Amino acid sequence: MEAALVSVATGVLKPVIGKLTVLLGNEYKRFKTVRKEIKSLTNELAAMEAFLLKMSEEEDPDVQDKVWMNEVRELSYDMEDAIDDFMQSIGDKDEKPDGFIEKIKNSLGKLGKMKAHRRIGKEIQDLKKQIKEVGERNARYKGRQTFTSTKNETVDPRALAIFEHASNLVGIDEPKAEIIKLLAQEDVRASTQQQQQQLKIVSIVGSGGMGKTTLANQVYKELKGQYECWAFVSVSRNPDMANILRTILSEVAKKDYATTEAGNIQQLISEIIDFLADKRYFVVVDDIWDVDTWDIIKRAFPATSSTIRIITTTRMNSVTHLCCSSFSGHIYNIRALDMVHSRQLFHTRLFKSDEDCPSYLQEISKQILKKCDGLPLAIIAISGLLANTEKTKVLWNQVKDSIGHALERNPSVEGMMKILSLSYFDLPPYLKICLLYLSMYLEDSTIEKEDLIRRWIAEGFIHREGRYTAYELGERCFNELLNRGLI
Repeated sequence: MEAALVSVATGVLKPVIGKLTVLLGNEYKRFKTVRKEIKSLTNELAAMEAFLLKMSEEEDPDVQDKVWMNEVRELSYDMEDAIDDFMQSIGDKDEKPDGFIEKIKNSLGKLGKMKAHRRIGKEIQDLKKQIKEVGERNARYKGRQTFTSTKNETVDPRALAIFEHASNLVGIDEPKAEIIKLLAQEDVRASTQQQQQQLKIVSIVGSGGMGKTTLANQVYKELKGQYECWAFVSVSRNPDMANILRTILSEVAKKDYATTEAGNIQQLISEIIDFLADKRYFVVVDDIWDVDTWDIIKRAFPATSSTIRIITTTRMNSVTHLCCSSFSGHIYNIRALDMVHSRQLFHTRLFKSDEDCPSYLQEISKQILKKCDGLPLAIIAISGLLANTEKTKVLWNQVKDSIGHALERNPSVEGMMKILSLSYFDLPPYLKICLLYLSMYLEDSTIEKEDLIRRWIAEGFIHREGRYTAYELGERCFNELLNRGLI
């Protein structure tokens, strides 16, 4: 999650740039000698902020960029302190003194302000020099990197989950039966024409690691044999739409179109529509991240007089509502595992079929499962880590205490971190910094919504914009994080 640190750097730069902009305003125009330096420094920081925002989109920035980003962050703290000291020392305005003593005080005050004036000028020059040195050093050493490093990509656990045998899946039977029932039942709200077309969609929604893909795949395996054509396609966060449409065409037509480059998006949609016309088909569109993606894919599914079933999975409430409004549909909110199923999954990964959890580990196991909060991916990752750990109370307590900290560096949970971090990387920059700020609170503490929003505003993450107050925009940020299942 190094890119999270990049977003922290962008978050601390923004208020610094804002304060420098204030110093360039009319209120401080009398400080002509330092205005040029302030303007130059502001431009330099604005360029840095733009670069950091671009870096925050990268899931794994290189080592040199991380070092540079940390230096920028520390310098921004120094700059903010210097600006705050300067603004406090000069005061908002010069008042005319009344009386001899007041004139003396005023003269001394002006002397102090002149010193503050000279000090801020020198500090700004020093900070500007440091900023340039940091940038030049970063460019110098990056320029010497004449080699490329090949990384072993982490295998996406979702790609492996669809090959899991049903007998190994815990807590799958009830939700699978519910999805099948939703796909089978008639919609009383649908028109006669819609009922005749028999086009039904179920959109499964939930946060990362909840098992949406696994659930959709189990339903797909059970039902696809009842249809003439079927397809299972994963979209992902940065989809290649032409490739996705070629995959759908390949699967429904049972011919290999996936490796061809022929046909643009419009042609591929037309080919899929022509092939599926008057056919009974069943399609799963997995892992949709935005409404625009679904708006393209849905056009490939003709509403014919034959029976049609579609399942979508997504983390986004906005996507699932659009999926269901496109056709006659149902929203299925996937649930976390209850404690019984969580314990069953945990124990089957750790102990043999004829072996029970030792009594001295039962309470620790319960506490670990409470931290996993019914998230199958987290339970699987952490039980995988414990499987290679000696079954002692001391070591298991260490694992329990390290969840959320040391675990993210452990290879056993790389897959889990990769899946869960996708939701973070999909956030716009202003939401990333708001989400990261939550790490300021102690684990398991109660966070007051109003207090959190006001802290965001005080830190300079959110500003008044147009007809909306800063607090109203803060509420919108809060609600968006809530809707994405991140808080």
